[in-house]
Amino acid sequence: MKTKKKYNIPVFIILMLGAVAMVFPFVWMILSSFKTTTDIYTYPPKWLPSTFNWKNYKAVFDMIPFGRYYINSIYTSLMQTFIQIALSIFGAYAIVFLDFPGRRFLVNLIRSTMFVPMVVTLIPMYLIMNGLQDTYAGIILPQVFSAFTIFLITSFFDSIPKDLCDSAKLDGCGYFRIMFNVVIPNAKSAISTASMFAFLGHWKSYTWPLIITNKEKYRTLPIGMKYLVAESSKEYQVMMAAAVMAILPVLVLFVIFEKQLVKSITLTGMKS
Repeated sequence: MKTKKKYNIPVFIILMLGAVAMVFPFVWMILSSFKTTTDIYTYPPKWLPSTFNWKNYKAVFDMIPFGRYYINSIYTSLMQTFIQIALSIFGAYAIVFLDFPGRRFLVNLIRSTMFVPMVVTLIPMYLIMNGLQDTYAGIILPQVFSAFTIFLITSFFDSIPKDLCDSAKLDGCGYFRIMFNVVIPNAKSAISTASMFAFLGHWKSYTWPLIITNKEKYRTLPIGMKYLVAESSKEYQVMMAAAVMAILPVLVLFVIFEKQLVKSITLTGMKS
């Protein structure tokens, strides 16, 4: 005899309300990007635009060099993510699988950096990067170290059975072959999740690129959005069009890594 599934109606309603509350701003932003100035200032507010005005997207490129800012953000974010993940994998591997003098002190030192506000390190970083102002290296290099990413990957490396590594050692594998052929393939979901978080953090980074760049050639998208606000004044529909284009890479990245993200969350829950 089949048993009927029981649904928790109050929980379902709360989750639906929460989903609507989170999705609503994005839907409103997308619809507003097609509105005219009259639609934007109509009261009561109109949900749908009277006509779908694609000129708002063209206006973004006319007001500021949006394409240049977009390319700069994509390039710097991808490079920072790649270097950050590479360094974090090596660091996590050393923490979990290697035994060396000062290991505990080094782990505590890395962990302590998570409690230092970024504003405290801005001046020292700027002095260290002296000579690299208005360069891609000046934007990229100071932001590639992340203690959070290291320990996120470390937590998944810890779940890999040590017997796999011991077997690889018996087969004559060195440290690098073990890392690339055994450890990394078993932690793809964690690395994918860490990559997504890293890219998102770099994509929306504002303070450091603002400090280290003066030339328009090297400005990133968050800085460009500030100039767009100044140029577009009260044309909110143009700002919405720019915001829609700005979130596209993040949405694409989420679609690509969605399965790995869900898998990593599931594995984390199983571990706890």
